[in-house]
Amino acid sequence: MLKKRIIFTLLVEDGFFVLSRNFGLQKAGDLGWLKDFYDFDSIAFSIDELIVLDVSRNERDHARFASLLQDISRSCFMPIAAGGGIRCVDDVELLLRSGADKVVVNTSLFKDEGLVRELVRRFGAQCIIASIDFMTESSGRTSVYIENGKELTDLSVPQAIEHVQKLGVGEIYLTSMTQDGTGRGLDSKVIAEAGAIARCPLIASGGAGTFAHIAQALELPAVSAVSTANLFNFMGDNLTEARNYVEQSGTHLAKWSRFKLLAGPT
Repeated sequence: MLKKRIIFTLLVEDGFFVLSRNFGLQKAGDLGWLKDFYDFDSIAFSIDELIVLDVSRNERDHARFASLLQDISRSCFMPIAAGGGIRCVDDVELLLRSGADKVVVNTSLFKDEGLVRELVRRFGAQCIIASIDFMTESSGRTSVYIENGKELTDLSVPQAIEHVQKLGVGEIYLTSMTQDGTGRGLDSKVIAEAGAIARCPLIASGGAGTFAHIAQALELPAVSAVSTANLFNFMGDNLTEARNYVEQSGTHLAKWSRFKLLAGPT
């Protein structure tokens, strides 16, 4: 049986880790702050992957973000995906050289299809994660946004999923801007609808504030992973406790041990 995954996402703005609510950002701290509150040696056994995104609203400093990614990767043994402002092949190569195993692409999915096809050709579909950010209107219709949630596209979530799948991406990272940072739970209805047409692994994101939210989303058949970026709700041992809660709820997760970590999950 395919094991489901718990993913922790770190958001970075201008070199600082931030908390997001409906895509509005609040500064939390620098790398020293992160290490004070998160023991990466322990987290390695609590999450299956780490995603690090540069969500800077000003002009991005790719070299600074790459340096930060290198520092994080030295302390992490789990797979890392990274993204934010990918506009060319060189951006991807820099992230891969800096410790990323996969890259997360957002705006270029809809503004530079040729680049995304080239990334898939060069690095393989398994290396490219399509990030789709959406809001749910009162009518229930979904609207997809790009450029850090600032620019509205004319696509709904189903249309965006069909679009990115035609580009050949290997995974879809679906984030509800409406639920983002609220801690009110994930948008199960939209996630289920997306899962019905997704032909590649689906990561559900936006709104996970409790252990139960993670477990409930992972129970959806089409969801292969749930991500949370809530820095404050999952401090200390909470990621470990979240994993224990999900396992006790009956969801099959990979088993990690300190000695087998480098060899992969069982």
